[in-house]
Amino acid sequence: MYKKSIVGFLIGCLALTLFSFKTESERYFEIAKNLDVFATLFKEVNTYYVDDVPPAKLVRTGIDAMLKSLDPYTNYIPEDDIEDFRTMTTGQYGGIGALIGSRDGKIVVQMPYEDSPAHKAGLVIGDEIIKIDGVNVSSKTTSEVSKLLKGQANSSVKLEVRSYGQAKPRTVELTRANIMVDNVPYYGMLDDEVGYFQLSGFTVDASKEVRNAVQKLKEQGAKKIIFDLRDNPGGLLHEAVNISNLFVDKGRDIVSTKGKVKEWNKTYKALDEPLDKSIPLVILTSSRSASASEIVAGVMQDYDRAVLIGERTFGKGLVQATRPLSYNSQLKVTTAKYYIPSGRSIQAIDYKHRNEDGSAGTIPDSLRVAYKTASGRMVYDGGGVSPDVEVERKKYSEIVRAIATKGYFFEYANKYKAEHPSIPSAKEFKLTDADYRKFVAFLENKDVNYTTKVERELEELTEKAKEGKHLDDIKAELDAIKKKVSHNKSNDLMRFRTEIQEMLEAEIASRYYLQKGYIESSFDDDPDILMAKRVLKDSQQYASYLKTK
Repeated sequence: MYKKSIVGFLIGCLALTLFSFKTESERYFEIAKNLDVFATLFKEVNTYYVDDVPPAKLVRTGIDAMLKSLDPYTNYIPEDDIEDFRTMTTGQYGGIGALIGSRDGKIVVQMPYEDSPAHKAGLVIGDEIIKIDGVNVSSKTTSEVSKLLKGQANSSVKLEVRSYGQAKPRTVELTRANIMVDNVPYYGMLDDEVGYFQLSGFTVDASKEVRNAVQKLKEQGAKKIIFDLRDNPGGLLHEAVNISNLFVDKGRDIVSTKGKVKEWNKTYKALDEPLDKSIPLVILTSSRSASASEIVAGVMQDYDRAVLIGERTFGKGLVQATRPLSYNSQLKVTTAKYYIPSGRSIQAIDYKHRNEDGSAGTIPDSLRVAYKTASGRMVYDGGGVSPDVEVERKKYSEIVRAIATKGYFFEYANKYKAEHPSIPSAKEFKLTDADYRKFVAFLENKDVNYTTKVERELEELTEKAKEGKHLDDIKAELDAIKKKVSHNKSNDLMRFRTEIQEMLEAEIASRYYLQKGYIESSFDDDPDILMAKRVLKDSQQYASYLKTK
């Protein structure tokens, strides 16, 4: 009986081995077969298709479509795009240090970085770039112009630019430098005891910048801190681990990764003593806070280290690695999912069906699994990190969106700067009634036509009534409703003055104080920041959010 069992066991193992070998062999055969089909198909198309076929473009289309069927983050990076990819991951590039964009068919400076070659050479927001080293850029895209501006550090570049209100262009010679885009574009005190800093990325040295910001704020008297992760798209995993480590005890689990290649699975721990594990902390999140920023927010929530305020985060719980390919190209491929200390994954259950902004859509509670924080609070997986205090993102009126989309805030801020040599600090700057009337007058000859949501829905209702042949029955009622809801531009400029003025003040402040001015201008009307200050001011309320209900 014992011998029969042994024989049966051995036969079973042999069958399993043969089955596994056959399955693996079949897999490799399928790969070889389909690659052969693709190669022969491409050859036939190239030979017989009626028009010339650009090989690189056609193959790139095939590669992109193939990878798109997997997930949104597995991408092919050709040699031409490697430098841009390196800039994204390191935050460094050789150039003049200015963000550019297109306005009314012109290439303009949108934001020179502080102390960059562009800033030192006197380039300001709104300057139109006409030529770069003698090359006219009027017919070029923003991407093409950006490549002309980039180059080796210490190399020179000559620009022909025209400033707002100036008829004649001027020539500006610059020396390119190694530009390091700051991960922490701003830190400062909101009042005597609340400090604030913003983290916009997770490139190299992000954790050092956060450490420096927190230390500087504490030196300035900060007793409480607001940590802004809104709209942060993420970046390097180890920087998320190091930033989390600044606020939690040494030795604690930060994040675990699990994928197909078992040797790559790893649990990342806090390796150093924390910078501060007791200072009251609020983290601001939005629906565009993704990946590494979700790790930090999730870790702080799982250890009850901070109160999260804002919106549910994006829901990207996937880890990517880059793999070298032929001809200096690369593949960025999703290799694992990550799990935060409570054990939950924040990856959206269905990443193919998302909201308009790309964030995770509504997920039924029945599909989500409950976990617990260190103090026993219930938290859930399957679609981002939910805040402890939800604040709905501010929704702007149609007239504000129309003015912004058509660039009139941008244009008027340039005009204002040309007419006013200086303004108070960005925190104190406010437009007067006379200033606002001048802006209204500026818009009089501008195209600020727009259609409200109600007007669009009425148009749809009218069309459906036509199709159903019921329009005559309800036409009088529809006309009466249209007359009531028909917007009046002059009325809307006064009705929505508060939000129009907020946008305009921030735009004008940026002309004098660059990115820091834009950020500081929002402090008195940002609903997330106002809520964070309110929570931090009430120590009992703050503590209640971190305890089990």
